[in-house]
Amino acid sequence: MNPSESFRCRICRGPVWQFLDLGRQPISDAFRTAGDTDPEFFFDLAVGRCAACTMIQLTNAVPRERMFHAGYPYLSSGSAVMREHFARTAASFLETELRDDGSFVIEIGCNDGVMLGMIAEAGRRHLGVEPSAGVARIAEDAEVRVRVAFFEESTARDIVATEGRADLAYSANTICHIPYLDSVFRGLDAVLKPSGIFVFEDPYFGDIVAKTSYDQIYDEHFYYFTVRSVREMVRRFGFELVDVAPLAVHGGELRYTVARAGQRTVTPAVAEWLAAEERAGLAEAITCSRFAANVGANRRALRGLLERLHEAGHSVAGYGATAKSATVTNFVGITPELVSYVCDSTPAKQGRLTPGAHLPVLSPERFREPYPDYALLFAWNHAEEIMAKEHEFRDHGGRWITYVPDVAIR
Repeated sequence: MNPSESFRCRICRGPVWQFLDLGRQPISDAFRTAGDTDPEFFFDLAVGRCAACTMIQLTNAVPRERMFHAGYPYLSSGSAVMREHFARTAASFLETELRDDGSFVIEIGCNDGVMLGMIAEAGRRHLGVEPSAGVARIAEDAEVRVRVAFFEESTARDIVATEGRADLAYSANTICHIPYLDSVFRGLDAVLKPSGIFVFEDPYFGDIVAKTSYDQIYDEHFYYFTVRSVREMVRRFGFELVDVAPLAVHGGELRYTVARAGQRTVTPAVAEWLAAEERAGLAEAITCSRFAANVGANRRALRGLLERLHEAGHSVAGYGATAKSATVTNFVGITPELVSYVCDSTPAKQGRLTPGAHLPVLSPERFREPYPDYALLFAWNHAEEIMAKEHEFRDHGGRWITYVPDVAIR
């Protein structure tokens, strides 16, 4: 494990030590047409640990405009599980921070407005901030108010000038995307009322380590949070971590509640999570090194299994052209010879090729015409939902291949 001498932590400016290199990777949502001859953008995907504040982060930042743009294909409402999650989230906010008719909530990275739509139906003031114009239009069509922009300090000050200050700021699977969190937190300080809170949820590095879910590491995810690193981060901007709660979505996340220092009572959960991380040695150098070794073993096992199935003449398809599948296909070296196609329910991805590996993306209907012998489940965080929907695949003798937490045939 060698120090990246030229790289400094984006949070505290401490030295960052690289512990995992996932190689040359494309933009994870840059699906291509078959005849596209334009050069494909690649970057070196590597992860490091700050020796000072322990923040886990990428050592290379991809320009945000390459990832979040008018053609961004991910839809938050695309999964029944996530729709239910956001419905529960909205209901909780309406019972707590947004009880009053005059309450105002801002969502950073509102995507297609699935959560804010429920807030709007309750008659509460709201504003989504979303840089990807395509998904923002879907939200607007659902009568959600959206500002098409990246959230940063200047955006926040514009919002205050036109909308006033907010009781609540919320963000799901977005804060970990943003390298420039100093500007984000200055914006939060500007836009929140003195008693306002910021609630955000993102993948948890503890779950990534426990499950060897290295596919959670890709261009969009710049930070990989722990409770310790989040506490240290928010302190630097005059905030305090006041609550932590686990979430089952997206393969394991934590929801963090942040308030200005001294404004809210800190729940016992914060100390409990910090103590658990201390006992586990999470984000310590040796833990990161062991994780990297496990990733290497997983890569070899998955590649070996796919090669054996190919040599035996079995057909293998992929299921779920997720952003994180780009990491797996390119790191493992999965070609169309090993996995003939990937089925996905997102119309914008169908008929295109996956980034880098160039696996054809087909509709779920093609999965049944005929069924393959094996299906590699890239969307493993939705395994229960997918397997229930595709129960006939198993009835026809099909077998699922999973690689989280280890490579297995199910």
